[in-house]
Amino acid sequence: MSRFFPRICAIVITAGFIAAALAAQTASKTASQIVPLSTPMELTHDKPFVMVSVNGKGPFRFVIDTGTGAEAFVTGELADELGLPVTGYVHLSDASKQGGQRVPLVMIQSLEVAGVVFRDVKAARHSLSDADGVCDGLLGFELFRDYLLTLDYPNHRMALSSGSLEPDGERSVLPFRMPDGIPIVPLHIGSLQIDAQIDSGGTGLSLPEKIASHLNFDNAPSLFGIGQSLSSRFELKAARLTSDLHFGNYIFLRPFVEINPAFPLANFGSSAMQNFTFTFDQKDALVRFESSQQIQHLSPTPTPVRMEMAPTYKPVDTSLVPVG
Repeated sequence: MSRFFPRICAIVITAGFIAAALAAQTASKTASQIVPLSTPMELTHDKPFVMVSVNGKGPFRFVIDTGTGAEAFVTGELADELGLPVTGYVHLSDASKQGGQRVPLVMIQSLEVAGVVFRDVKAARHSLSDADGVCDGLLGFELFRDYLLTLDYPNHRMALSSGSLEPDGERSVLPFRMPDGIPIVPLHIGSLQIDAQIDSGGTGLSLPEKIASHLNFDNAPSLFGIGQSLSSRFELKAARLTSDLHFGNYIFLRPFVEINPAFPLANFGSSAMQNFTFTFDQKDALVRFESSQQIQHLSPTPTPVRMEMAPTYKPVDTSLVPVG
């Protein structure tokens, strides 16, 4: 049998004409007005899902994806059910910057999550994987640019609040950059520093082949599954590192990592985030991560397993399934 990973890297939206419109989006409760508001966060295969109201209807099940540089995605089924009007088109690409897809952009008049109502949200209309159960849409990182976004994995809560984070010497607060609307932070494996995307919609800890070639493993990396991006399908290998990974003041002891040939950056995905509470401050480009355990362990990604001899089915145009 083999594992299938319908999404293992970040999604980037590139459309110059849309930037001003996205920046103009406002919420009915601004960040300066709210105290922390929270909602239950369901974890399925370690990925965070919340219930969302769209145009006063719902609730609908959306995944929270810090690895998507956009405000939102909705499935074609939901867009048709709610009659969401197309306002333009947008180009989707992945971290490989190869290929991509032009998809419709629809207008959401109101989107409510955790008690905050976002107005005039432009969402990409696109198929989403059902490997983690029904998924009606996706909340991207840029939707929360005016708030502190907290993903509390141990307590299964997502929260929005006002305020800002303060640096702490990079013990549990790291600066991040976000050239494509996705947070990128430094990690250390032994003496090697690498850049990694913090990607709540991704899988485990994924390393590019070029970086992995400079590292040592317990055993030679072996086939682990099949990855799929917007532009290609490829084999994933995996193995356990002989070195520890340092994330701020936290240590992952000889973590299990996935190795991919397609993308230039490491991906710190949902499985690696499980023992932490993450808070993102986009205005100050800081992320705080807190855990009761300084020493962390990372095992193979808990993801659906596809049987090689299982009955086949017709996918939704596999070249367009988003990853990240």
